[in-house]
Amino acid sequence: MTSDDRPDPDALLRTLRQSGGAREHAGRLKVYLGAAPGVGKTYEMLSDAAQLRDNGSDVVIGVVETHGRAETEARVRGFEIVPRARIDHRGQVLEEMDIDAILKRRPQLVLVDELAHTNAPGSRHDKRWQDVEELLAAGIDVCSTVNIQHLESLNDVVASFTRVRVRETLPDRVLDRAEIEIVDLPPDELIERLKAGKVYVPHEAARALGHFFSKSNLSALRELALRRAAQAVDAQMLDLLKAHALAGTWAAAERILVAVGANAGAAEVVRAGKRLADALRTPWTCVHVETPGERPLDAANQLAAAMHLAVQLGAQVITLPAAGVVDGLAAAAADTRATVLVIGRARPRWFPWQRRLHVDPLARRLPGLAVQLVPSGLAESVPSSALPLRLAVPQWRLPSGLVPSLGMAALVTALGKAIFTLRDNITNVGLLYLLPVMFAATRYGLATGVLTGLACSLAYNFFFIPPTGTFTIADPQNIITVLVLLGVAGVSSQLAARLRAQALLARQSARQNSALAGFARMLTGISAADELGRVLCAEAARLLDARTVLLMPEDGRLAVRAAWPPEDRLEVLDHAAAQWAFDQRQPAGRGSDTLTASEWLFHPVEGGGRALAVFGIARPDADRPVRADQLPLLGSLIDQAGLALDRIHLEQDMANVRRLEERDSLRAALLSSVSHDLRTPLTAVLGLLRDLVPADDAQGRVITLARAEAERLQRFVANLLDMVRIEAGAIALRVEPVDLAEAVASAVHDLRRTLDGRPVRLDVAPDLPLVRVDPQLFHHCLINLIENAAKYGNPGAPVTVTARRDTFGLDLMVMDEGPGLPPGTEARVFETFARLEGSDRKGGTGLGLAIVKGFAEAMGLAVRAANRQDCPGACFTIRFPGETLHKVAELA
Repeated sequence: MTSDDRPDPDALLRTLRQSGGAREHAGRLKVYLGAAPGVGKTYEMLSDAAQLRDNGSDVVIGVVETHGRAETEARVRGFEIVPRARIDHRGQVLEEMDIDAILKRRPQLVLVDELAHTNAPGSRHDKRWQDVEELLAAGIDVCSTVNIQHLESLNDVVASFTRVRVRETLPDRVLDRAEIEIVDLPPDELIERLKAGKVYVPHEAARALGHFFSKSNLSALRELALRRAAQAVDAQMLDLLKAHALAGTWAAAERILVAVGANAGAAEVVRAGKRLADALRTPWTCVHVETPGERPLDAANQLAAAMHLAVQLGAQVITLPAAGVVDGLAAAAADTRATVLVIGRARPRWFPWQRRLHVDPLARRLPGLAVQLVPSGLAESVPSSALPLRLAVPQWRLPSGLVPSLGMAALVTALGKAIFTLRDNITNVGLLYLLPVMFAATRYGLATGVLTGLACSLAYNFFFIPPTGTFTIADPQNIITVLVLLGVAGVSSQLAARLRAQALLARQSARQNSALAGFARMLTGISAADELGRVLCAEAARLLDARTVLLMPEDGRLAVRAAWPPEDRLEVLDHAAAQWAFDQRQPAGRGSDTLTASEWLFHPVEGGGRALAVFGIARPDADRPVRADQLPLLGSLIDQAGLALDRIHLEQDMANVRRLEERDSLRAALLSSVSHDLRTPLTAVLGLLRDLVPADDAQGRVITLARAEAERLQRFVANLLDMVRIEAGAIALRVEPVDLAEAVASAVHDLRRTLDGRPVRLDVAPDLPLVRVDPQLFHHCLINLIENAAKYGNPGAPVTVTARRDTFGLDLMVMDEGPGLPPGTEARVFETFARLEGSDRKGGTGLGLAIVKGFAEAMGLAVRAANRQDCPGACFTIRFPGETLHKVAELA
């Protein structure tokens, strides 16, 4: 299979991700895209979902914002709605989509309105699109809505003409992986809907008509939505073509390829390509074809400046080695599926046919590709020296290696003269002249080979063809011999030069691949971050001829961990650029869009989806940015270093995990041993205290107090044993139906001495369904929760135990009246040995609530902590899902 027939692996991976095949049970995302609010996105989503629901699909509403629109509210009826989560924020209760309830419900399809919405503080994710990604990862299909002004890449464009900066934005990658349906409405109809009060209330509608909802704004937004959807569909189509190795441009949309050469006119070509891309609203690629005929120092700075300009203007930049420019451009056009090729040409001066030297072969090689010429009074954007001989105007200068080649031709002439003296036969002497021609062509290139062949033909004519000593040819047969010799010399020179060019390209590619392979091989043996930094800096400095530095986080800030040369240190501005690159995970410094005053170009070194370090590179002269054609090699080095650095961090984390496992194992063994050793004497002490008969009331009070403290100590020891069982996974369940009212009453009865007269309010209805739990473990949970509420509530304040039934299950809540929990500690309170300073949860062993959580999860229940809404105090809730409720029909 050739490279043209082989599917593109990156495109195949993107296609699998989009279709849900990259992950075994990944869901699919469909986005209803509109130009502005009020076009009917939510209504259309609900209409399509209603059809799926009527056809038997399991569809629920996660969140739908009707904004008071009667048509939308009517469409919502008939759908199952997952109740929203209530979040307490600064004394206000905010409602957001309950992602945990949806994950537990696991429908086939969930409707999530307003994809770019920002969640309330305290939510699991900052943005709603992150909630959607978690639902998709769980295998749940999602339908959502978004307006074009919320797209991150178009945020500035929309603000430029609407004068409104949208704060809630959505990354483009979310839209790129989705199935897009455009919900379109002409501006006049949308304005009529707005005036009729179908979008906003009257006073808001009047203000919107005078600002955002002008006809010009709506027309521009509509065009942006249609073009962005077309770009997303075109990108998905290209990935599909590459994934299946299908040939052809499939020009559903324009794709621009700009050819850049190493000359002064390259910047003009880049700007022309940018103007064309903006006019067509399409992505564009800038390509430079490296050829053997290109002079190494031929306007290298101009090429670097042009490639850097292309990057600044938003182009994708590639550098492609090829035997000729036409071959390279053909390969680049096939790879990018380009429909328009932009190249530069010089204004013809002496040769009117000069302008056709590039266009004609390109048109023959690339049928169906439109070629646009950019006039330039300075130089060609495609160097003629890189084209084949039949296409190029030769550069008249002394070729390299001409002197030794002519010397070899003179040596052959002397040898032939000696042979001709010994034997009066010149038939085979002409063949000797092929030796210097082949030597010159293979060693020094085509031009030297041709000139050497011409010199050999003249020497053969002058020294061997009668009359010798002149360039006159008396015998017509000798004319044929000279012409054949010259033709063979030219053809053999061209073939040899072409082989040499291919060998040089292969050597250059092999050198770069060898450098990358060697670098990867060195990284496999590195186990320390500092050593990796030294290797990365030294290797990058050697390959790119530049100064390098690597910074890593240290005590909350970036610090230099390696540099080449080692004495390099950074200024304040350089540190600021490096910190920005690390925080934003984007390049910064010279050659980027941010903090360009720094002489360094900083790239984040990423691994595991996060920034691990920052790599900086600077040219030795520090007056120009790093050449754009060196950026792919730099990116490969940084990517390999990121993988190696992530591996080092994972190895360190694994070592820490092993140490923690050893410590936890030792702790479990110690707890088990101590608790067993304490249990035996405690049992004896309790037995003796129960058998003691007090002589008077004072002695009775002492015995009662001693018995209560002994029982409390016995519960501590039991908690230690229970914690060991939980961590060891040695909990054996005996599930059976349990009446909540009886279970709560039994726990209160066992705690009567600990409660010491504290009131307990029970609000557990007797008609609640039985719950399927382990009676003993559930009894331990109630004991710990009620004792915790009694201990940390205000003196004399009641402990409230209540139960509430809802559509999806049942909640049992134990509440106290006290200071409550500090904000942000609701989850940490269930950790082992957790004692919260500055709250009502300090002191004690810190095991009771951890045991509650462990036992509850073992029985398939969920437990959470929060502060009460009606009065100060803490509320601990045990959640019984629907499958744990014992229905009455089952008892029969």
